[in-house]
Amino acid sequence: MTGKITLLVNDMPIGLSYFAQEFIEHTVGGMVAPLESPGEMETLDISIEGDAVKINLNNASVRTNKFVSKVFKNTIVGIVSSLKGVREINKIHLSVKREKQSQESS
Repeated sequence: MTGKITLLVNDMPIGLSYFAQEFIEHTVGGMVAPLESPGEMETLDISIEGDAVKINLNNASVRTNKFVSKVFKNTIVGIVSSLKGVREINKIHLSVKREKQSQESS
C-alpha cells in the first residue's frame, strides 16, 4: 500500500485489514480518476450523510451531479456495510492519503 486509509462510520473508527485498505484505496482512486479534479489523487476525503456526498480531492472540493453522488454513495456504503463490526450506517467519513513515490535514477 502506498498510503493511509482512515474510515469512520457514525463517527466511530473502523479497523481495516490490509486487503480492505488496498481494495478501498484502489476502488475510490478509480472512481475519482475520471472526475474533473486538481491532478492525480494525493489526498481524498469523502463524507456521506444521508443523500449528501462531499468529495474533497487534494484539498479542493469536487462538484458532482446526482448520478455521480449516488454512484459514490452506493459503492462506498456497499463496501463499508460488508466490514466486520459495521451495523447501521448513518454517516461515513473516508480519508485516503497517498505517499508520494520517490523516483530515483539507477
